[in-house]
Amino acid sequence: MSKYKKLELTWVGKDERPRLEPRILLSDSSMAYRAKDEAETNSVKNSLIFGDNLLALKALESGFSGKIKCVFIDPPYNTKSAFDHYDDGVEHSLWLSLIRDRLEILRNLLSGDGSVWIAIDDNEAHYLKVLCDEIFGRNCFVASVAWRSADSSNNDAKKFSLDHNYILIYSREPDWKTIPLDRTEAANAHYTNPDNDPRGPWFSGNLSSPSPRPNLRYTVRGPAGIDIQPPRNGWRWSEERMREMIQRKEIIFSKDGDRVIRKTYLADQGGLSPSVNGGAK
Repeated sequence: MSKYKKLELTWVGKDERPRLEPRILLSDSSMAYRAKDEAETNSVKNSLIFGDNLLALKALESGFSGKIKCVFIDPPYNTKSAFDHYDDGVEHSLWLSLIRDRLEILRNLLSGDGSVWIAIDDNEAHYLKVLCDEIFGRNCFVASVAWRSADSSNNDAKKFSLDHNYILIYSREPDWKTIPLDRTEAANAHYTNPDNDPRGPWFSGNLSSPSPRPNLRYTVRGPAGIDIQPPRNGWRWSEERMREMIQRKEIIFSKDGDRVIRKTYLADQGGLSPSVNGGAK
């Protein structure tokens, strides 16, 4: 059972839904391109679909439900602006209905390891977050990535210069994982081997328990006979495991004997997790 309570965002007209009949896609051979050695097929692989995107999604539903691994959408931000090809200023409740209808079909299209990435800005981002919690499940929320969308600040802004947009990421299933990135020289730079440890470069890792644990608050006696007090939350491991790590020299002591040092080895590290960095462009 999910630890999250069911949330629902309500708005005027939420119960009104478009009547969508099953659709099929019609190919325009005059617009098609195929390499000479590619067989003629009816596949929609690498296809550009022209038309209303809600109807196009409905057409894809019959053949692709549960098969799409990644979806990126850049819906209108509802900035109250008028652009050449569309009006970006619909009434808020209507905007919610329009995006809801499309997200529900997109969720059906996603595979078990699939995810959806939605570009948005401050105008609707926070309402969209609650709406996505309702459609995908709050436990399928992955991240809200802020990225810098302007090269310089707007000095004419009356309140704040908003120089960022967001990408909201949701998964189809709650146990979704990213693919680790390759390690970089910068990420490895703080690993050194000052004591010529045969296991290679290391750095002093965290020794504290992530949450207060009374049973992890014990003293550690160093080689000089000094009793070293635990961190505020207690040590990260049980007293028995601490002794084992000291014996294996994964835990060592400072030269004056009053500080515990944990060795975290570069050889034991995997790839890097993607970083949600608001300064990225």
